[in-house]
Amino acid sequence: MDKQTVVVLFGGRSSEHSISSATAGGVLGAIDRDRYAVIPVGITREGAFVLEDDDPSKFPLDAAHLPEVADNGTRVLWPEPGGDRTLRVVRPDGTSESLGHVDVVLPLLHGLHGEDGAIQGFFEVIDMPYAGCGILDSAVSLDKHFTKLALTSAGIAVSPGITVRRSEWQADPAIVRDRIASLGDVVFVKPASAGSSVGVSRVDHGDGLDAAMEIAFAEDGKVLVETQVVGREIEVGVLAGRPGERARASLPGEVVLTSRSFYDFEGKYLGGEGVEIVCPADVDDVLIERLRETAVRVFEAVDAKGLARVDFFVTPSGELVVNELNTMPGFTPISMFPKCWVASGLGYGDLISELIEAGLRR
Repeated sequence: MDKQTVVVLFGGRSSEHSISSATAGGVLGAIDRDRYAVIPVGITREGAFVLEDDDPSKFPLDAAHLPEVADNGTRVLWPEPGGDRTLRVVRPDGTSESLGHVDVVLPLLHGLHGEDGAIQGFFEVIDMPYAGCGILDSAVSLDKHFTKLALTSAGIAVSPGITVRRSEWQADPAIVRDRIASLGDVVFVKPASAGSSVGVSRVDHGDGLDAAMEIAFAEDGKVLVETQVVGREIEVGVLAGRPGERARASLPGEVVLTSRSFYDFEGKYLGGEGVEIVCPADVDDVLIERLRETAVRVFEAVDAKGLARVDFFVTPSGELVVNELNTMPGFTPISMFPKCWVASGLGYGDLISELIEAGLRR
């Protein structure tokens, strides 16, 4: 069987550059080399497309070494639309060479320019097949303000809160503080368009609110301030359905906080103490089916086409409240999304193949 050529694309200009690079390390190590030929393409923090090393060990994820895409002087040239999809690279000495025909791109990009519809639009323009979600679903899902509007319209419960724009905060912070005070003693401040808990702060009784707002505004000009929802943190993975089928949801996993105040960046990615990932979650069959069905409804509410992780709060009364929707969730081997699918019977390598094949079909 002839191998199909997959461009594994990672890095990027967002604050989640290192997480994307670490995800690529996991994928490069697990992708089925009998089925796919791989071209690793990195995007530097400045936005240059470079030909990267096909070496998973170069992109580990640990507190001592956050992986980076360095500018090695190469430049990847994408094909013109309507052509034969031949990828080329220009070497530092000015010489160029063909990297061959590309069948599909697997974008492993988080945050701005990668998970917001921008790179998806680029591939649509140059007529390049790609895996994952499309333009609209990516854009709506990255902006938590618009995610809430879409889900609320579909009758799905979301975390209560308000949206604050930088101009409002600068014009009259006292009014904004009063609005925030009405949300309760504990609130969470987060950028509207960022992931991996970047820029997120917990504020108790108003202490440190100004600093939390500035941290969030450093990531985005629009900030969400949300009421604390007391409940279990349960997450479900979703994959687009095969032709003629609905999307599929994984078994749920649970984030158990033992001493950490919330599931922050360190707890997610750097092995920080005080958090445990339990998959499958210890919940009864009735709740499993409610979670899976609601996760698929969330996926459909934003017209998602690729993959997503739906993050819920399950309140003591049994209400399901959607916290977030991620269309390129953490995809390292230790991340919740792959763990949920492994628990559901789909191995990490097979999950990668599923995404690639869906991109090829589309």
